[in-house]
Amino acid sequence: MIIYLICKSTTFQTIRCVVVCAFCDASHRERQPFAMPLLESRKSLSTFVQQILSMKSMDLSHIGVVALNEMQQTMLQKAREHDNLILLSPTGSGKTLAYMLPLVSMLRIAQKGVQAVVLVPTRELAQQTEQVFRSLKTTYPVMSCYGGRPTMNEHRLLREVNPSVLIATPGRLKDHIEKGNVDLNAVQLRVIDEFDKCLELGFEEEMNFILSMTTSATHTYLLSATDSEEIPHYVDMDTAVRLNFLETSEQHLEQRLKCYKVISPEKDKLETLLRLLATFGTEQSIVFANHRESAERIYQYLKKQQVYCELFHGGMEQDRRERALYKFSGGSTTVLISTDLAARGLDLPDIRHIVHYHLPVAEDAYTHRNGRTARWENEGSAYVILSDDERRPTYLCEESLLSYPLDMHLKPRFSPPLWTSLYIGKGKKDKISKGDIAGFLIKKGDFSPEDIGRIDVRDRHAYVAVKRKGAEKRLALLKNEKLKGQKVLIEPAY
Repeated sequence: MIIYLICKSTTFQTIRCVVVCAFCDASHRERQPFAMPLLESRKSLSTFVQQILSMKSMDLSHIGVVALNEMQQTMLQKAREHDNLILLSPTGSGKTLAYMLPLVSMLRIAQKGVQAVVLVPTRELAQQTEQVFRSLKTTYPVMSCYGGRPTMNEHRLLREVNPSVLIATPGRLKDHIEKGNVDLNAVQLRVIDEFDKCLELGFEEEMNFILSMTTSATHTYLLSATDSEEIPHYVDMDTAVRLNFLETSEQHLEQRLKCYKVISPEKDKLETLLRLLATFGTEQSIVFANHRESAERIYQYLKKQQVYCELFHGGMEQDRRERALYKFSGGSTTVLISTDLAARGLDLPDIRHIVHYHLPVAEDAYTHRNGRTARWENEGSAYVILSDDERRPTYLCEESLLSYPLDMHLKPRFSPPLWTSLYIGKGKKDKISKGDIAGFLIKKGDFSPEDIGRIDVRDRHAYVAVKRKGAEKRLALLKNEKLKGQKVLIEPAY
């Protein structure tokens, strides 16, 4: 197994310096979705960080020596000097780790209750941020709270876990506070990730309430890949130090991201989209639409055309959203059709193409969408599909877009992805680990280690990517087999 010192995944939007074995599965040897070589400009980990790791009993033996990029080093240094910070840095640049190291340095073993609150706009980002913290292997308990699952179950978990770090979406945390499910009197640090989204007018009531209930906090960090015209007064960041890494990164991004204009001869762009996607082969792409209904329509059309695609938007049930993201990130589908929900805070590595089926109204949404590709030193492409009579937003400069001609006469053809996904009806609560699943597939299903890709284990189920070729025959071998002595449902992840 190969472990990289810096992982250029979107990491749960951002982990770059701390990567655990869980993300370095067999599929990486061919697809490399999470890991890329170190940049020569990275600096060695400072003595201060080493002291933090030692003091906080972090088990980092599985990753060796850690290095920080310039933004992370600056954030760490400024966190020692100032209480309130605003960090602006591109998507995928490592913001999560940038605030987690100073966060961990503030935690105290003797202190009971929640010491740090991390607010995020989506449930996926909450889940991914929790996974990042867990990968640090500290002794401090962590938990995430978000909509889409029963509040009562979370309340029970809050009592059991008694987290030092609480990661939550604003609405769900407000609900817990009002019901007396969580005590925030010991909070020392508040982090608002994707603050431009969290502080929109629609979240004002929740955010104002939460901040008013965490006045014990001595530090507040705001982070995003896009700036906000105005930060509400109730956040009280007038004296905050602003760290802006956007300008230099945007100049670098222009060298790696190519933007194209694709003209649709029809007002209905579906056929144009289909032909465009066919030119990508098996390279992964995200198609953005402005509305859920539009995303649904695009998805249904592409499925009928035998495109390997998945749908993702806020109106879907949690388990369906989770499955769609796993299949896409695991490589068993090549196209994700989504609203702007997929533009922020998702662990979606190795995205080569971004397609704007609809252009967003706001420029920052356009920026976040494009930020899904051309990550770190990788190259990427963005495509804007336009019909002749379509109204263009003022921020779009068509002169800056390259022309992308499509042959509307060739029949689109789509090859199946290398990987396919399996659903396993047992998980962490059943004492099932990734190693258990890999061993089971190899021993009972005649899979080789190279046939097994990314494995995600949830509380009561798991997903695993396996090589598509021969998977159906090997799946039949597992029909009546037991996993760690337990009968288990194993089927394709439809």
